[in-house]
Amino acid sequence: MTSSITVDLAGYTDLPAGKVATIVTYLEMRARPLARRAERPDLSLERIERPDPAEYRALFRRIGDDWLWFGRLTMGDQDLAAVLTRPGYEVYFCRKARESAPVGLLELDFTDPAEVELAYFGLVAEEIGNGAGRWLMNEALSQVWSRPQTRRLFVHTCTADSPQALGFYRASGFTPYKRAIEIADDPRLAGVLPRDAAGHVPLIEGE
Repeated sequence: MTSSITVDLAGYTDLPAGKVATIVTYLEMRARPLARRAERPDLSLERIERPDPAEYRALFRRIGDDWLWFGRLTMGDQDLAAVLTRPGYEVYFCRKARESAPVGLLELDFTDPAEVELAYFGLVAEEIGNGAGRWLMNEALSQVWSRPQTRRLFVHTCTADSPQALGFYRASGFTPYKRAIEIADDPRLAGVLPRDAAGHVPLIEGE
């Protein structure tokens, strides 16, 4: 059963226990920005035509547990495969030399070739802050803007994400254009994520 919450746009709104709320910022770019140098010869980008569900989820969780990523974790193998292999959708793993497991994830949605979505973008914690994010973004922008149909690239981030994310996207050439409030069931209470995941978002249970 679903229930509605009336949000007070001029004040505070109490959330029921077990719910989480984030402020979502939508950003876009309408032309390829000037590239910012990022020398990481140890990194490579690999297109994954048919992701293995177990390997994909392992990477998704290594990147996303700290930021309350859960959408893909509620899907069964068949549904997940259908999403990741649908026409126009491209999945890339960022790999580091001498490491077997991928260290970054990039997903681009070219369903509308003119309006491209940067659907997922992230790195494992140990690769944050050493230039890998800039390198991966450069690769993403190259993939998108090398295609002549592209007119717009858009992405969204929220307050559950890394506090660096919004500034990083803006520094990459994206411009904010919309905000929204997202309210969802806390995935930690449903066992989708560990109870200690995303410690910056307090877990509030009912009595």
